Amino acid sequence: MERERDAASRPGPQLQGVVIISLPPPDDPSKGKTITAFTLSDSPLPQSDPHPHPQPRGSLPTRSPTPIPRRSLLSPKKALATFLGASLLAFSLWACLFAEEPLQLLGENEEDGRRRNESRSFLFPLYSKSRGRVLREVMKVKFASLWTPDGVEVRRAKQSNKLEASSSARFPVRGNVFPDGQYYTSILVGNPPRPYFLDVDTGSDLTWIQCDAPCSSCAKGPHPLYKPTKGKIVPPGDSMCLEMQSNQNLGYCESCPQCDYEIEYADHSSSMGVLARDQMYLTVANGGRTKLDFVFGCAYDQQGQLLASPAKTDGILGLGRGKISLPSQLANQGILSNVVGHCFTSEADGGGYMFLGDDFVPRWGMTWVPILGDLTNYYRARVLKISYGGQQLKVGRKGGNVIQVVFDSGSSYTYFPNEAYASLVASLKYVSRGLVRDDSDPTLPICWRANFPVRSLKDVKQFFEPVTLQFEKKWGIMSRTLTIPPEGYLIINNQGNVCFGILNGTEVHDGMTIILGGISLRGKLVVYDNMQQKVGWVQSDCIKPQRPRGFPFFI
Repeated sequence: MERERDAASRPGPQLQGVVIISLPPPDDPSKGKTITAFTLSDSPLPQSDPHPHPQPRGSLPTRSPTPIPRRSLLSPKKALATFLGASLLAFSLWACLFAEEPLQLLGENEEDGRRRNESRSFLFPLYSKSRGRVLREVMKVKFASLWTPDGVEVRRAKQSNKLEASSSARFPVRGNVFPDGQYYTSILVGNPPRPYFLDVDTGSDLTWIQCDAPCSSCAKGPHPLYKPTKGKIVPPGDSMCLEMQSNQNLGYCESCPQCDYEIEYADHSSSMGVLARDQMYLTVANGGRTKLDFVFGCAYDQQGQLLASPAKTDGILGLGRGKISLPSQLANQGILSNVVGHCFTSEADGGGYMFLGDDFVPRWGMTWVPILGDLTNYYRARVLKISYGGQQLKVGRKGGNVIQVVFDSGSSYTYFPNEAYASLVASLKYVSRGLVRDDSDPTLPICWRANFPVRSLKDVKQFFEPVTLQFEKKWGIMSRTLTIPPEGYLIINNQGNVCFGILNGTEVHDGMTIILGGISLRGKLVVYDNMQQKVGWVQSDCIKPQRPRGFPFFI
């Protein structure tokens, strides 16, 4: 009996494993062979225990052996995880390169969930203006003459090289090239804060507001004049006064009770006044309001086009590179980075947005060119060639064909050097037979009358070619260009005529520099990075500001 029990308990020959080979179907041999391997445990089956022990917590119940497929370099779980990770990485890269996250214009409850220090920009709205004035009466070339007194560098206050931005805001922009001739935004100044409409001007430094000091020559603006108190007037020894005063007849006056200024613009208009320091209120991205001090001009004497009434604005918002400009002042206070951006829509109704700080600067797709480090405070770059369509224009520059270009949002139109302008006008003689030159139209020097109804630029842009500015090459191999489509140099006036918005630069300055005005900056986000000394642009509809998106894993 015991022998039989021992024989029954002694294990006999058992199957150790199974290999299954599946051949591909005859109609699809590309699937190849499939090999599946199973291993079987040779351990004896467990016997029941009359006194079972409790199973440890967390252990799995004992079960019969299951077939185990042959191991590969990656287990199915690892392979699936690798595939999903690679797919997610590829999608993230695609999103960084091509996707943009639309942002709504600032509202009272917008982005309430965002923290105040998450954003580092102030973004301004540009407001529209009413119609009813002939273009040449409202056309302004805000290309200011800037003066810097000798030795001002010695007397400047020390400034920190590292600035930490702690707030951001966004403001929409309105206005258009025709018939308004300018873009403007709104700021709040004083205590209590009062609104003022200011022209967005990257071609000048000083921000000024028409002022009751009293005012000896002021245009009738949309808001009451700013009224300073005695304590708000900047003394002549102030560092900002040293930045502003110039080689004018008044000169530097240490004993004077106030800091006088005078600015003359390229269209021979001018503004005179005194510097004031008051509180300015900027709305941050989460709906809060930031209060800060800034220096601006209390303008009591305007001449030229600045005196035309009724004025659409209360003054000028100076966004140039000088220390007196608003972005420079905010950067010196450590509020934000010294970066300016604007985006003017090419739609007939105009508008757009403007920002201060670097929060809304795209990480991809921008074309950048260096800002020339000369003594002026203009956003100036160097151009190698100008082309109309595929035809290169003559520039007539002595010592080579290199000319300079200034980005000036305060100018309504674009100005070319004399020879380049003449060459461009000669190319326009080949405009389609559908348009006839109308010399009786006083809107601009060159206008055409169409033999069909013209409601928008879309009806006539096929008759014109783009104008291309080619900048200096990057590393000697990468050409950088700014393309101005027909929408960037044409307007439709109230009579339905098509008018040419590139003018002869000899009318407003030395005629040797290209001035890119608002008309040619439409349909582009233009960024002026004073930290990196560069200016860049990218195509945009300018309807809503875009928050750039980076790698979600790292940014």
